[in-house]
Amino acid sequence: MLKRPAGQAEAPIGDSQVAQTVAQVIADVRADGDEAVRRHSGTFDHWQPASFRLGPAQIAAIVAALPTTVLDDIRFVQKQVSDFARAQRESLHDFEIETLPGVFLGQKNIPVSAAGAYVPGGRYPLTASAHMTIVTAKVAGVERVAATTPPNRGEVPPVSVAAMHLAGAEEIYVLGGVQAIAALALGTETIPPVHVIAGPGNAYVAEAKRQLFGEVGIDLFAGPTEVLIVADDSADPFVVAVDLLSQAEHGPDSPAVLITTSERVGRGSLDWIDRLLVDLPTRDIASRAWRDHGAVHLVDTLDEAYALADQYASEHVQILTETPREALDKMRDYGALFLGENTCVSFGDKVIGTNHVLPTRGAARYTGGLWVGKYLRTVTYQEVRDPSSSAFFGELCGRMSRLENFEGHARSGDVRAARFDTAGIPWLAASDAS
Repeated sequence: MLKRPAGQAEAPIGDSQVAQTVAQVIADVRADGDEAVRRHSGTFDHWQPASFRLGPAQIAAIVAALPTTVLDDIRFVQKQVSDFARAQRESLHDFEIETLPGVFLGQKNIPVSAAGAYVPGGRYPLTASAHMTIVTAKVAGVERVAATTPPNRGEVPPVSVAAMHLAGAEEIYVLGGVQAIAALALGTETIPPVHVIAGPGNAYVAEAKRQLFGEVGIDLFAGPTEVLIVADDSADPFVVAVDLLSQAEHGPDSPAVLITTSERVGRGSLDWIDRLLVDLPTRDIASRAWRDHGAVHLVDTLDEAYALADQYASEHVQILTETPREALDKMRDYGALFLGENTCVSFGDKVIGTNHVLPTRGAARYTGGLWVGKYLRTVTYQEVRDPSSSAFFGELCGRMSRLENFEGHARSGDVRAARFDTAGIPWLAASDAS
C-alpha cells in the first residue's frame, strides 16, 4: 500500500452527540410546530424572516436578477436530468396478466402525492441537488414538491432558489438543518407534511432523516462523499490526482482512494496531489480529507483491483484503464461508475444527467442511488372473475391456512369453494346446530 489514511474512521450516523441534538429539535418541532422551527432557525442559522416560504413575486425577482447565461445553463442541465429520469420512468411498466382462467394479477406504479427536496447550502450551495431531487420527482409524477435550502450567511441564496423554481417546485422555503427536515416530515401550522424527503446534507440532516424514517420515506442514509479510482498503467497520474482532489474538497471526512496495478501511476499520483494542493483554493478541506482519508493501493492484477473496489462499495467509482467497460461485468458494488478518461465524477455531480444522490459508507452493497422509482410506489391488484378458479383457490386457501392454524383465513377460502352455498360449509352447519 503506497498510502494509508492517517485519520480515524468517521463515527457512524447516529453518533450520540449529533443524535441527541437532532432528537431534541425533532421533539420541539413535534410539540411546538412553527414556533420551534423559528426558534431553532434563529439559533443555528441566525435566520428568522417573516415567512420561511418565498412568495411568487420574491421568486420572480430572484430569477429575473440572475444572468441569462446562468439560467440557460440551469435549464440545460435540468433537461439532461429530466431526459434520463424520463427514460427510467418509461422502463417501469404497469402490467396485468391472466395466470389461470379468469384470474388477473396486476401491477401499477403510483407516484407519492407530496415530496420534500433538501438542497444543501452553507460552505457549498449544492444547486445541482435541486435538479436531482425536484426534477426527478416531477418526472415521476409527484403533484407537490416542497423544496427547502438554508440561508447563506443570512441571505436568500439566489442561484439555489432559481434552480428550485425552474425544476418545478410548488413551494420554496429558505430553511435549513434539522428544523427543515422535521418541518417537512411532521408538518407545522404553515408547512404541510410530505411523504418522502430526498437530498444530501450534513451529519445533522442525515441523522434527522434517519430518526424520522418510518414516519416519512427517505431517499437513503448518506454520509461524506466518496471517490475511488481503479487505474492501470495507461492512466495519467495528473488526471488521477485532479479527479481525487475534485471529490476530496467536498469535506474533511471525504474518502479518496486509488487502486492501481501500476506503481508508476500510484507514485506519480501522490506526487501530483502534493503539487496540486499548494494552490488549490479549497486546499484547507481537500488536504485534510486526503491526509486523513486518502489511500493508494498497489495490486497485481485488475481483477484484484475490481475485487478490492467492491469491498469498498464506494459512492463514485472511476475506471481509468485501457478497457474501462470491462468494469461493467467485473464489478457489482458501487453507487455509480464513471468509465474512461473522458468521463469524470464531477460530470455526474453537476451536469451529465444521472442522479448524484448516491449511497455511501458501503450502502451500495444493498441499494442504488436516488432515481425516479424512489418517488413511486409499486402496488399490486388482483381479480378473480371465473367461479371455478375462485373455488379452486378457495379449497387451496382452506388447506394452506389450516396448516398455519389460521381458521379465519381458511373460512374465507371455504366460502369461495362452496360458491356461496351455505349448506355446503361444514363449520357453518355446526355453528347453526349449536
